[in-house]
Amino acid sequence: MLRLTEICLPLTHPQSALRPAILSRLKMPADDLESFEVFRRGVDARKPQAILFVYTIDVQVRDEAKVLARLNTDRRVSVAPDMGYKFVARVQEKMAHGGATVHSSAAAHNGAPRPIVIGMGPAGLFAALILAQSGFRPLVLERGKAVRERTVDTFRMWRQGVLDTESNTQFGEGGAGTFSDGKLYSQIKDPKHYGRKVLREFVDAGAPEEILYVSKPHIGTFRLVGMVEKMRAKIIELGGEIRFGCRVEEIEIERDANGASVENISARGANFSTSEANGANKIGRVRAVVLAGGERIASDHIVLAVGHSARDTFAMLHARGVFIQAKPFSIGFRIEHPQSLINKNRYGKNADSPLLGAADYKLVHHAKNGRSVYSFCMCPGGTVVAATSEAGRVVTNGMSQYSRNERNANAGIVVGISPEQDYPGGPLAGIEFQRFWESRAFELGGGSYLAPGQLVGDFLARRPSTKLGAVLPSYTPGVHMCDLSTALPDYAIAAIREALPVFAKQLKGFDLPDAVLTAVESRTSSPIRIARNDHDLQSVNTRGLFPAGEGAGYAGGILSAAIDGIKIAEAVALSVNMKA
Repeated sequence: MLRLTEICLPLTHPQSALRPAILSRLKMPADDLESFEVFRRGVDARKPQAILFVYTIDVQVRDEAKVLARLNTDRRVSVAPDMGYKFVARVQEKMAHGGATVHSSAAAHNGAPRPIVIGMGPAGLFAALILAQSGFRPLVLERGKAVRERTVDTFRMWRQGVLDTESNTQFGEGGAGTFSDGKLYSQIKDPKHYGRKVLREFVDAGAPEEILYVSKPHIGTFRLVGMVEKMRAKIIELGGEIRFGCRVEEIEIERDANGASVENISARGANFSTSEANGANKIGRVRAVVLAGGERIASDHIVLAVGHSARDTFAMLHARGVFIQAKPFSIGFRIEHPQSLINKNRYGKNADSPLLGAADYKLVHHAKNGRSVYSFCMCPGGTVVAATSEAGRVVTNGMSQYSRNERNANAGIVVGISPEQDYPGGPLAGIEFQRFWESRAFELGGGSYLAPGQLVGDFLARRPSTKLGAVLPSYTPGVHMCDLSTALPDYAIAAIREALPVFAKQLKGFDLPDAVLTAVESRTSSPIRIARNDHDLQSVNTRGLFPAGEGAGYAGGILSAAIDGIKIAEAVALSVNMKA
């Protein structure tokens, strides 16, 4: 199989144009081309009046070696990599032949505690799925509800302002990504092609086939709900167990008073000093979890995939001596424009083409005060949603359905911050920083779950907003117009005020006076990292604890979190094998 890249065709080309384009690239007769399939299709909109589709195509030819020899100087022609997922197949093969590479049966049948997965967002979901497919019987503990029940609770918050702190936009089956744009692309390096495994599992669960080849695939909330349910059913069918409404209150850790210390493992992948380890500089081992209500479940392999908003869990882990570091994240506003404005800027005369759909953007500006301002989680044709998980606080996020056909485009306009400069008070200081500004947003919104808002024109002119203009905000339960100058730290306000007119030079109309800002976008990523070793992905000072996904500080979005969950599942399987 050969892979051809950079095959460019006009926006309105017929499907039949692909075969001649392939033959032209390979300079070969039609009879030598046996088959082909589209691996990726992207859009080149750098010239809005002449938009192109850009293809990567995998082809089967009659004499591959001969073609490669003839085109050996063309970097756009190469051997297609094998992107099939291998780990589960190897495990099953060894089990079928009685091999000893991975003894899943040791955990499944000899009475040893089975692996526990805490959390059922993308990382936890894929960790559980891979473990189940490999012959293990994972127990998944999710503090929230099953996805359809969770959806009811989330919509009640959006429509009525009634918050359930255990079942909401952040907590429940599917994780925070369920109520988002459902973006399935990432900039992480993926040499083992785990991302392809994720996409194929999603397609098997009901996602559209196009996510396998479009350059920026997305799904949307309504489709994600059904997909998550099907993946849950697969895990159960393979012997896994999933329990909802089970909040882990404690993780029992046995510390080795006479054994290895933190200093001895610092070279394994974490960069830290023992003074940061909350006084617990001895290596420990997990023994069990304790649920709210007192139930104790023994396990020596625990996957921690709790998401970026499990603040009570982070505090518990820190109190138990699990090594945690504060990490950078970003904070800012959501901005809403008419989607038609974005389409016109990006696609010109092709703005209404059904082949293109709603346009997106990505913007960045380095402000004079040293801060970076950038667009985050841009949601074409979407809505701004209430994303708090704690009472008395307001958090915004963006969401799109698969159709992306709502009237507004929205994105976070956020400012990068760091623990050294902005919250130097310890590993959990970033959480308190978030809480302060989320509580401030609650106050500015009138002491309710209304989001405080301001027109861009008023924000730039430094005057309060008293009424809406032409752009109607999509946030529910509603927006309270005010002055956002005290909704963020002064340096963030100054940086955003500087950035908006600069962004308007890149995207005409971005500083539209009637565009709406809402506060506060504070959950851009986890404010902590639960440090883990590079070689076995276990906590640097707690054996058997496998920090995973976005909450642990190792992912940022659905795809990267799912990929991390796969890596963690493999690490758990290998660790069980070593103990068997």
